[in-house]
Amino acid sequence: MTDWVRETLHRDYAQALRVEKMLYDSKTEHQRLKVFENGTFGRVLTLDDVVQTTEGDNFIYHEMMTHVPILAHGAAKRVLIIGGGDGGMAREVLRHKSVEHVTMVEIDAGVVDFSKRYLPMLSQGAFDDTRLTLVIDDGAAFMRATQDKFDVIIVDSTDPIGPGEVLFTDTFYGHAKRALTPSGILVTQNGVPFMQGDELTNTMRAFKALFADWRCYLATIPTYAGGPMAFGWGTDGDAGAVSVEVLADRFAAAGIETAYYTPEVHKGAFALPGYVKRLMP
Repeated sequence: MTDWVRETLHRDYAQALRVEKMLYDSKTEHQRLKVFENGTFGRVLTLDDVVQTTEGDNFIYHEMMTHVPILAHGAAKRVLIIGGGDGGMAREVLRHKSVEHVTMVEIDAGVVDFSKRYLPMLSQGAFDDTRLTLVIDDGAAFMRATQDKFDVIIVDSTDPIGPGEVLFTDTFYGHAKRALTPSGILVTQNGVPFMQGDELTNTMRAFKALFADWRCYLATIPTYAGGPMAFGWGTDGDAGAVSVEVLADRFAAAGIETAYYTPEVHKGAFALPGYVKRLMP
């Protein structure tokens, strides 16, 4: 399988993607980055051989981590993205003209640099938007030190290994809550519950102690194998109760075209199957 990249994130399960052409393969200070062409998914980005995003299906992940909290909030002006060096998350946030400022904190400048060169279809010019401030820093350190307040915080982290591990701690979540406005919303990437149940349980246990409204929602992303992916949701506001009719009005007013997100999918994503419900603390 010399022309395949095999992902070994899980102990008992692996997926592999065919490499039609290797475009980039280099080790940065923090991790090994690869970008290659695949016939089904287009350009694929891996960190230490774990799939991070693809040209083909990134829209599902990025739409569900951005439009769900922003449209639920209804008046988000300031957004913080932790991670997201490929620019896809910033791309979707900045589609909301009502968002006045986005701060993006990425630990690895190398990810940003090569994403601009090899994955420009993900950022689609987001790095040039005057509303975006890019900060190269450790996300946990930034969250601990910041005095700014945000309406929405999106934690677009890698899995809880290596540089991303500190972004799954109770301390980090506590600092994130402090950086939210009173009705602000925190959303997090929490892996595939069927394969990474402890990851979701631990985050939900922290959210339960921090937020009046804590839960998770789901989306199915083909290259995040093993079942639907979970996203953590925490807020002290009432955004979780917004109706599908209100969401539809806000979605129409935003004038955004999406390939996965709809107001109905938004509401339905919070309906959890039994095995995921049992992971709730």
